[in-house]
Amino acid sequence: MILEVKNLKTYFYTEKGVGKAVDDISFTLKKGEILSIVGESGSGKTMTAYSILKLIGYPGKIISGKIIFDGKDLIKLTDKEMRKIRGNDISMIFQDPMNSLNPVFTVGYQLVETILTHKNISKRDAKKLSLELLEKVVLPNPYKVFDSYPHQLSGGMRQRVMIALALSCSPKVLIADEPTTALDVSIQKEILKLLVKLKDDEGLSILFITHDFRVVQEIADSVAVMYAGKILEKRKKENILNNPLHPYTKALLQSLPKLDKKTDSLPVIPGNVPDIFSFDDNCRFYNRCSIANEKCLKGYPEKVPVNENEYFFCINI
Repeated sequence: MILEVKNLKTYFYTEKGVGKAVDDISFTLKKGEILSIVGESGSGKTMTAYSILKLIGYPGKIISGKIIFDGKDLIKLTDKEMRKIRGNDISMIFQDPMNSLNPVFTVGYQLVETILTHKNISKRDAKKLSLELLEKVVLPNPYKVFDSYPHQLSGGMRQRVMIALALSCSPKVLIADEPTTALDVSIQKEILKLLVKLKDDEGLSILFITHDFRVVQEIADSVAVMYAGKILEKRKKENILNNPLHPYTKALLQSLPKLDKKTDSLPVIPGNVPDIFSFDDNCRFYNRCSIANEKCLKGYPEKVPVNENEYFFCINI
């Protein structure tokens, strides 16, 4: 395992109370694997990513757990030690590249400066590497892109630049936080194919965060379904798609449109993800679950193992 998260808790302490954004979750990421964390907005997916990189700001705090990367517990590292990990060993790409790229500098300048910050090489070699990276992410005319400003590129091209930036220091793990949400379907497919190719060619391990099970179908090897700060089910992609076990997983999959079936309406999950300040110690999907009963209010369900490294949490299955 290249990354192992054990019993991670990230809470926010405010005047409103304690918000349990990430509440006692565990999962593993293998070398050369794409693990997709999927769930509705507000389920804790992005906070999980930020926790791994120790980017949780006040009033948030990692209160317990372990994040084991290459044999080291990241939670125990100092800020200086974490700065060496970020970018070098674990990189992250975000949903909106326009908020991540500096609009007043060219793409080439930002790539070169990123490389020079992390690698002890000459500026000439950094430029050469930058152009190689732009070519690797299949950008047409890398020289032109190198000299372009972010606003001169399309959304798909900007996202490819962000992937190039994330790969600039040859990381072992790439965290992708909804990187295709703002793109149209055809560009989205190209980005997903690129990430799969990078995984295959470079042995890259990818933690892919999304709310869309259609994206999961395209890219994932394994899937962790997250809801209200908890992981409810974690299994191999084909198992979770062909035989979902947790009621929430089933509801998410049933709400997807089927190409072979015509329908005027799609099933919806009633209600909303509960506020992080209102969680109790029972099953958090209880109020929206189609099979809920009084047993669900007798504490949080125990983990139910299915196969090796596969499990779910539900007392009624």
